[in-house]
Amino acid sequence: MDAYLQELNDHQRLAAATTEGYVRVVAGAGSGKTRTLTARYLYLVESLGLSTANILCVTFTNKAAAEMKKRIRRQLPDGDLAQICTFHSFCVGLLKRECHVVGYPTTFIVLDEEDKASVLRQVFQDLGISGRDMTIQEAVDHIGRHKGGRGYVKTLIDPSPEALLALSDQAQTLKDKVLYRYFYEQRKCFGLDFDDLVYFTLYILRKDPAVREKWQRRLEYIMVDEFQDIDKDQYALAQILSGFHKNLFVVGDPDQTIYTWRGANVKFILEFDQRHEDVKTICLTTNYRSRPQILAAANALIGHNRDRLDKSLTAVRPAGRKPLYFHARTSQLEADHVTAQMRALHEGGMAYSHMAVLYRAHHVSRAVEESLIRNKIPYVLYSGVEFYKRKEIKDVLCYLRMIYNGDDISFLRTVNEPRRGVGRTRIAALKQYAQLNRCSLYQALVENLDTELFRRSQARGYVRLIEKYRAIFEDMDLTDLLSGVLSESGYEATLRSSGQEDRLDNLAELKQAIWDFQRKAGEAVSLGNYLDHAALFTNLDQTDRTQAVKLMTIHGAKGLEFPAVFLCGLSEGIFPGKRVNTRERLEEERRLAYVAFTRAMDRLYLSDAEGSNYDGSFRYPSRFLFDAGEENLEYVVPLDPQLKDGALTQIRRTEAEDRAMPGEASLVGRRVRHPVFGQGTVIGTDRAGQGYIVQFDTMVTPRTLSAGARLELV
Repeated sequence: MDAYLQELNDHQRLAAATTEGYVRVVAGAGSGKTRTLTARYLYLVESLGLSTANILCVTFTNKAAAEMKKRIRRQLPDGDLAQICTFHSFCVGLLKRECHVVGYPTTFIVLDEEDKASVLRQVFQDLGISGRDMTIQEAVDHIGRHKGGRGYVKTLIDPSPEALLALSDQAQTLKDKVLYRYFYEQRKCFGLDFDDLVYFTLYILRKDPAVREKWQRRLEYIMVDEFQDIDKDQYALAQILSGFHKNLFVVGDPDQTIYTWRGANVKFILEFDQRHEDVKTICLTTNYRSRPQILAAANALIGHNRDRLDKSLTAVRPAGRKPLYFHARTSQLEADHVTAQMRALHEGGMAYSHMAVLYRAHHVSRAVEESLIRNKIPYVLYSGVEFYKRKEIKDVLCYLRMIYNGDDISFLRTVNEPRRGVGRTRIAALKQYAQLNRCSLYQALVENLDTELFRRSQARGYVRLIEKYRAIFEDMDLTDLLSGVLSESGYEATLRSSGQEDRLDNLAELKQAIWDFQRKAGEAVSLGNYLDHAALFTNLDQTDRTQAVKLMTIHGAKGLEFPAVFLCGLSEGIFPGKRVNTRERLEEERRLAYVAFTRAMDRLYLSDAEGSNYDGSFRYPSRFLFDAGEENLEYVVPLDPQLKDGALTQIRRTEAEDRAMPGEASLVGRRVRHPVFGQGTVIGTDRAGQGYIVQFDTMVTPRTLSAGARLELV
């Protein structure tokens, strides 16, 4: 037997060697999912002799894809592993080959969230919109909802960008004016944002039978990791691509579905056997991560959910201590308890970097941070601006994009950074010239360098820089290219002269990131390859090298593990939150708690604090503490009987209220009554899944209501 199969347990080995047809692997937390996926990939290539070009393995994050590639390269050092990637990365690769179907060039650019905001800021300025009229986030949400219908693709690929300007001018609402102006800016530079990558790919595959069949035939085996996290469009993509060979292997855990607000649906994995023929289901329940006492609490907790496949994790590690629960009178006392336990662990030999503080809501971290500072315990807070969204990183990447593509977004970000005297007046003149001559802003600058308006600026040096590296970048090492641009643009010197050491450190980290990317790729890497990679990167893919306690939300901890986990803020109104008012939402919150529990390897600490929620209600201990089973927890101090009775009474009352209204999905099409607006029909849910869209009988247009709105079924 091959070595990579010998390392597996019986169920893992069965999953790795089951190659044909539809296969569902239900992989519990810490059950060796990545090891199984890696072994299956190697089995297909090494044992069965298949080409890596005919295998697609899609994962949820770049970090997961990189980890799988690293493991496989030990066995296949020269293999082409480009198709071990995220959905978005795969779509970029397909579109590079097939974008001619929609009339786009292969040099289209990928717009990340900061690019999108940058475009919208420019649109606001062009249309004279202020923050009082509309916020950038409102515009982003409106565009997202419109794109969610997917019918927009035909509009965006219209060969005449000016038609989009006309639609903007004719729009009846300000939001639609912004929408079509955003489309115009996208179309002008052939820019695709993250939504577009999947929607355009689906559009091409559905529109062109020859392209669809080519990819279906090419991809003989498709593997989808973290299947519980995919949305309906990623699900459709997997369905289409596997339509010829019908070899679809999905791995996931319904108990870890925590991204429904991002479009994930637990039913995709729960009902997989109902949507496909002859499905083979294999369960991985042997947990290699956590002590049995931690798993006992986690199993009891998740057992209260209905929307799940019945399974229970079994530990292979020796016994440890039960999760330690502490109820505090104040949040400060809760935080001081946490730091006291950390210090005790540290004095016992555990590094601070092996400890993590997890929480449901960001505000919970405040008291913990203050206590850590007081006790001089180092920590890093995983929040704020993500690495690839920081100003200096975006600036430099846009310089590289100017060399590669020359799009208007990158031009506007770099032409006057550092200052070259190309301000609003000159930019306005370039926009007017570009619109009249149907050219890019950069080309407009090139053609106007000798005019009186630009002669006194330093724009010529900018053009000289771009033109120099456009001529040679294809033959350059990427790190040398970056160093040259930083030096000759004056960007690095500007930061040094202003003493912005933190930003210089970020640029040094970017150089390291490019070097790492080149090294891990194991093949020739182009500038376009790296720009696509950087645009798809997320903060989950960053690694922190400091020896410090890690503070993060539970969502941010997904896929990670720590020897010691401190789960704080376990109070009703915080976790679960006050807006959790349906069974479906409560079950997702419970899954989130389950994810938090199963991040812990050796020690799990649970805590809450009394106080008042924003609505004035008393903070009782969370129902998730009771769900985990009192017998499975060690109490620092027994709960006061009156406090316990009050908590259970409050929980029973809210559960009764939850049963009064069905879940959001089941409300669509139902008649409801609002105490002020009267009767109406629920016509949908908002994009984030946080409320209802209701067409009331007395109103011309629908209203979007929060999940907490007082609605009754009629």
